[in-house]
Amino acid sequence: MKADLHLHTCHSFDSGAKPKSIVEQCIKTGLDCIAVTDHNSIEGAFEVRDLAPFHVIIGEEVRSVGGDIIGLFLQEEIPKGLSPEDTVYAILSQGGLVMVPHPFDRVRSSVITPEALSEVVEKVDILETFNAHNIFRNDNLRAESFARDFNLIRTAVSDSHTPGELGYSYVEMPDFDGTPAGLKASLAQAKLVGRKANPIQRLAPTYSKLRKKLF
Repeated sequence: MKADLHLHTCHSFDSGAKPKSIVEQCIKTGLDCIAVTDHNSIEGAFEVRDLAPFHVIIGEEVRSVGGDIIGLFLQEEIPKGLSPEDTVYAILSQGGLVMVPHPFDRVRSSVITPEALSEVVEKVDILETFNAHNIFRNDNLRAESFARDFNLIRTAVSDSHTPGELGYSYVEMPDFDGTPAGLKASLAQAKLVGRKANPIQRLAPTYSKLRKKLF
């Protein structure tokens, strides 16, 4: 199956992607499993899950005081502004998986800090070693090296903010039983398919933020 574990809907402050359009594009591009990971919200994830005929994991990209941390398989929204340790605890207390997005991106201000990553690394289940929105190739390579050093499960993601980005960066992995443990087992056997977003696609979050402020 093809899985993309990091994407955004219009419930993120920097995306205008409607849940229906996401489902349609996933079907068109053959994505069998997605994790909807809006910023500090799980509303969009539930909306996509209600529409989709494929696996949809409820996720959230949580802004901790030490930077972004993703929770997968959530039942309840996690508030932003917690410490990295408390954010991780909130994910694990729901039986979820901890995933670190774009850990070494030198452009985004929300990236997890080195100190925070060091504090939580023993609780991390998955590390993004390819994020299509990373501008610099070495940032992805550094994540790949970090994952090897700490024996972390790797993934490639689109981090899409528009439907058109879906289907370019993903993992090919065995089907799984819908559980967190099952996802980890399948993802450990995955082949990563990573293609960088084009410059226009990388501008989509900025455009969406401005549009929402103005309208």
